[in-house]
Amino acid sequence: MGASYPDLREKSVVVTGGASGIGAAMVEAFAGQGAKVGFIDLDAAAGAALAERLGVRFEAADLRDTEALRGAIGRLRDALGPITGLVNNAARDDRHATLEVTPEYFDERIATNFRHQFFASQAVLPDMRAAGGGAIVCMSSIVPILGMGGMPVYAAAKSATVGMARSLARDFGPDNVRVNVISPGWIMTERQLTMWLTPEADAMRAERQALKKRLMPADVARVALFLISEESGGITGQNHIVDGGWV
Repeated sequence: MGASYPDLREKSVVVTGGASGIGAAMVEAFAGQGAKVGFIDLDAAAGAALAERLGVRFEAADLRDTEALRGAIGRLRDALGPITGLVNNAARDDRHATLEVTPEYFDERIATNFRHQFFASQAVLPDMRAAGGGAIVCMSSIVPILGMGGMPVYAAAKSATVGMARSLARDFGPDNVRVNVISPGWIMTERQLTMWLTPEADAMRAERQALKKRLMPADVARVALFLISEESGGITGQNHIVDGGWV
């Protein structure tokens, strides 16, 4: 049994990229707090199945399409009421070689991993201002902190996320809107288990983490609950690293 946040009950919270992985864990965590939860994802089948299981609202949309993103947020607002909690979670950590990156691929990676975070925040900030406050969580990564190779555009997008969040926190602090970042380490989502986890990689992870256990999506979701809740009402513009002590 985790912590209970009474102020989250009936709070309208939107999670992007909520159909699987960390996002799905967040959707389930907020639903468990009694929040009015909506989420957006490109995967219509997985999203519909999760929404039916949890009794929450789902909108299928390609977040790389800003007008589609705005439309999805508008429909969630119509269904849930003014949005005062947002988790900008959607991302893909696809590997790529610098000398093979085209301008088109670069733009697509930025759209996938960063641009939607700005426009989703822009779409809900008027709701938060009108409500007298709100909270936004943006998802970054320990990748740029560690200086990991093999994904330079992803690292750039996740670095930009931190800078954007700190700027939004400064601009909208007078409206009692808090903006924070979560930077996960290696979280054992189904994607990570399928694509990247080998015995050798797992041994390296255990060696570098201070905590030797594998971190799971719920470990990140619990931090998101805290940051959206008023229990973190004095915290804004901060980057919260959830990596088991890797960095």
